[in-house]
Amino acid sequence: MGELKSLPGGSETILIVDDHETIWDFLIEALQDLGYSVLLAENGFDAVEIYRENPGMVDLVLLDMIMPKCGGHQAFYQIRECDPQAKILLSSGYVSENEVQDLLRQGACGFLSKPHRIAVVAQAIRAALDGQIINS
Repeated sequence: MGELKSLPGGSETILIVDDHETIWDFLIEALQDLGYSVLLAENGFDAVEIYRENPGMVDLVLLDMIMPKCGGHQAFYQIRECDPQAKILLSSGYVSENEVQDLLRQGACGFLSKPHRIAVVAQAIRAALDGQIINS
């Protein structure tokens, strides 16, 4: 993973919400190599619980849109209910443009399509943490 050295990193805490183990393994390792602390939720229900139980601890949520139990759309609104300032980056391979646009209008920081490329993810995370809007 030598290409990580040139990517923007940070020391913030990122909550990854995804139901695919291969995606977590890849993202967790890459983001930790960039200096971030990483928390993991396997579905939207767990994500909301983790966010609620750790007030002020999560700097950014990387939220998959399609998951069992509680999908990204529902989780987005529940996290925003706990914290209207929550920084949430959406992620998906298959989701309607309308759904994405709806959440972007509601204040999501941006949208990353899958499969993830770590260079794109790293830049989007840094930009979102720094208060920029991302469209990839």
